[in-house]
Amino acid sequence: MKLTALVSLAAAVLVFTEASPTKVPPMHGHAIPLSRNPNYKHNTKAQINKMRARYGHRSGPKILDGTTGTVPLTNFHHDVEYYGNVSVGTPAKVFKLDFDTGSSDIWFPSSTCTTSGCKAHDRFYASKSSTYKRDGRPWKISYGDKSYASGILGSDIVSVGGVSVRQTIGLATAESTQFARSPEDGLFGLAFNNIESVSGVKTFMNNAIAAGALAEPVVSVFLPSFRRNGGVGGEYLFGGIDSSKYSGDLTYIEVDQQGYWQIPMDDITYNGS
Repeated sequence: MKLTALVSLAAAVLVFTEASPTKVPPMHGHAIPLSRNPNYKHNTKAQINKMRARYGHRSGPKILDGTTGTVPLTNFHHDVEYYGNVSVGTPAKVFKLDFDTGSSDIWFPSSTCTTSGCKAHDRFYASKSSTYKRDGRPWKISYGDKSYASGILGSDIVSVGGVSVRQTIGLATAESTQFARSPEDGLFGLAFNNIESVSGVKTFMNNAIAAGALAEPVVSVFLPSFRRNGGVGGEYLFGGIDSSKYSGDLTYIEVDQQGYWQIPMDDITYNGS
């Protein structure tokens, strides 16, 4: 699988695409009369997918049969972090999660967690969800600021902006004190399967793509700053790209090492330097 990323001013697009070689059909020298199919029904998505299956996906992400889901974001502490609402379980329990492109796990506090970090946030009561399934494997994750969480794995229906799949989740039974000071209840990882804390666990994006739940195999993000527009209007868009959030053309760049959204760069220029 070839992974590509895209960056535009104040917006970013993370794209999951499959690469295929360009195939050119042979030319023939004989004329063949054509007749119109009276039962033909126009289907744009099917036509585009058929073309891209034949000629490759170099012009952008594949179009699927699913939908899109928009998650409005809250800009916290002047652009330090952004979080949005994610629904888990049946009936749905809403958690405020920090969407993180540098990790892959989805986690939040379990009802059994009594540390200060857990008690400061909403907790998940597995017994109250009719769709919860116990996994039981131990789980632990740590981050660059030395914060960490640990507990067990389970699975349940996770929905972002209306896009829903069964997803393995980390249920924290312990958290470091750093999380007690944060407004979000946990994290929603958007990196790749191979940096999941427990080997073999699939990310939300991979599960959603496999289930055909997304219109396109992409997630795009708009992070408005306080300085430019008061920090309002931020969103994650699962399964699509909002063309009103950028100008010019999108450029797709292959990810050079799966794990994080890592792309090759020659240089960076900021404010003329």
